[in-house]
Amino acid sequence: MATLSGEDEGKFLMDSEGEQLGIVSEVRSGTAYVDPDPNLGEAWLEVFGWGSADDDDLAVPASVVDTVTDKEIRVNKDL
Repeated sequence: MATLSGEDEGKFLMDSEGEQLGIVSEVRSGTAYVDPDPNLGEAWLEVFGWGSADDDDLAVPASVVDTVTDKEIRVNKDL
């Protein structure tokens, strides 16, 4: 299980097959909140870590995260 922090905001969330699922908009209490379909403006804010979670973001707990790199978070199963 990986540890998630504010440093992971703006990273791409990838599934186990390498498909992009969205962009991490916020990390709170070890849970990543992922915008599955950001518009261009939201995407830029999230890439720079300036985004914030809203009602349509998906909650991704650290327990389903396989790896964390400089640019992405990869889950160990399809969500």
